Amino acid sequence: MSGSLQNTAPTAGDCALRILDAFARYNAEFRAITRRAPVRFDNRDTRGSHHDAVERIELYDRFVNQTVTEFRQTMGEAALDRELWRHIHGEFAARILALPDPEFTKTFFSSISRRLFGTVGVAPDLEFVATDLDPLANIHSAVGTHTYANHGSLSLLFEDLLGDVRFRSPWRDLDRSIAHIAAEVRDALRTRSERREAERIEVLSPVFYQITRAYVVGRIVGRDFVIPLVVALKNTDGGVLVDAVILSENDISIVFSFTRSYFHVDLERVGEAVAFLKTIMPRKPVSELFTVLGRAKQGKTERYRELMHHLDHAADKFEHAAGDRGLVMVCFTLPSFDVVFKVIRDRFAYPKTVLREEVLAKYQMVFIHDRAGRLVDAQEFRRLRFPRSRFSPELLEELRGETGQTVHEDGTDLVFDHLYIERRMTPLNLYLRSAPAADAERAVLDYGQCIRDLAYTNIFPGDLLLKNFGVTRHGRVIFYDYDELCQVTDCTFRDLPQATNPEDEMRGEAWFYVGESDVFPETFINFLSFDDVQRAALLRMHGEILTAGFWRAVQQRLREGELVEVLPYQPHRIRVASSL
Repeated sequence: MSGSLQNTAPTAGDCALRILDAFARYNAEFRAITRRAPVRFDNRDTRGSHHDAVERIELYDRFVNQTVTEFRQTMGEAALDRELWRHIHGEFAARILALPDPEFTKTFFSSISRRLFGTVGVAPDLEFVATDLDPLANIHSAVGTHTYANHGSLSLLFEDLLGDVRFRSPWRDLDRSIAHIAAEVRDALRTRSERREAERIEVLSPVFYQITRAYVVGRIVGRDFVIPLVVALKNTDGGVLVDAVILSENDISIVFSFTRSYFHVDLERVGEAVAFLKTIMPRKPVSELFTVLGRAKQGKTERYRELMHHLDHAADKFEHAAGDRGLVMVCFTLPSFDVVFKVIRDRFAYPKTVLREEVLAKYQMVFIHDRAGRLVDAQEFRRLRFPRSRFSPELLEELRGETGQTVHEDGTDLVFDHLYIERRMTPLNLYLRSAPAADAERAVLDYGQCIRDLAYTNIFPGDLLLKNFGVTRHGRVIFYDYDELCQVTDCTFRDLPQATNPEDEMRGEAWFYVGESDVFPETFINFLSFDDVQRAALLRMHGEILTAGFWRAVQQRLREGELVEVLPYQPHRIRVASSL
């Protein structure tokens, strides 16, 4: 904000323009970072991609905080003049009508006013109420796509499609990649009783980038059907090739999961892209689609809108979440809504020694880390207000007794100064009690894979108890309890010393020295409540994660700078396929 406002009282129009300018600069920088993605992909610059991901995540708060600070410094007490802000609100609303994605600018405005005034709940005169901000309501045009008509040969169709996907890197065996896509699509079009014909392929114009991979995203359209289509591309020493063809809603939903890093895709109108993505992932919440496209704040706004809309139309009450009681968090749910709410307790019972500030730091670390499909994206909310009558008596009693520093009563409402909202999953320990034997074994094996995947991305869960892992609707095992999470490279993984006499083995506590960062992987299995069959399955497939040698080897790879890929799909084995 220029110094000229220090000498003359700013008008509402001046302030509105300042906020618009701040948003425009934020958005321009967001897109500038995003546009680095093709270069990172071409150069196979994975570290640069990780750096860009963190820089872009931190961008929103940086611009909001700068704008708030400038208002305070240049306006003094007038920065908290509610009457002035009512006029600023009106001026701002009038100036954004023709902008793309105007809800984004409204959310930015509200972030500034809420931070200035410390708003609890909502202040309709000072902000744009989230429940009124439907980002898809006023979309009257379609997102930019490329359309490829099927003239009788899928091979020729995909030759045209890949021909329009241009990188500085050359294609590696383009003919084989084309044949692979055509073969996979042919199989998807064939049903038990008939072979459906694709009339056209529609793909979003920009390529999607996520760390090491590029994705072409679209849909196959026929007379009475639509099939989602995502083509994953890998850049190798010999050039770009098709790494996978993904054709099911469930598999594509995993690529766009709330457990993965955000996409870098340069979109002029994000809402239009979200509307397109909903046609191929209809069960994916709009809030998650905005978030996975990198618009995390808009995703939070939309999640809040989804929640409040649901509360208005549901009669159930907030109650304790299923699973074991946590020592650090009070966890609760609204049974009819697919999220979990987590509030940090005032005090942590033994044996927890972590501090509140450390818990906050660990959640922030996860927010900017490569989640590798194994860490849930926890959205942080402040100063939320809910009717006290919507809470079960048991939950209300615990909140009063355990979270008084964070939750307080205001009239007939409960105000949460701070909480996290995550997608709800079935706790792994509960899942294993009720799942069919085959499903239970798959979950046990994926639990082991989850620990491996986290290790490869320099994450050690700390607490491997099954209650800290959840199972998604896709059957994937995800870690969601972060209070003991740390980096693999910060741990000292030790072999378990051998006892020298029977008395040592009988002691309730370790008879040998244990340092603060020491971890003994051989002991993990003693705390995991698997039955004999499940335990045998874990040892058969993932026994090495119970050895210090595995973890020390991963540490060495990480310290040497190796970046291990954890992909959201199974790469294919290239095969030659006949033309269609």
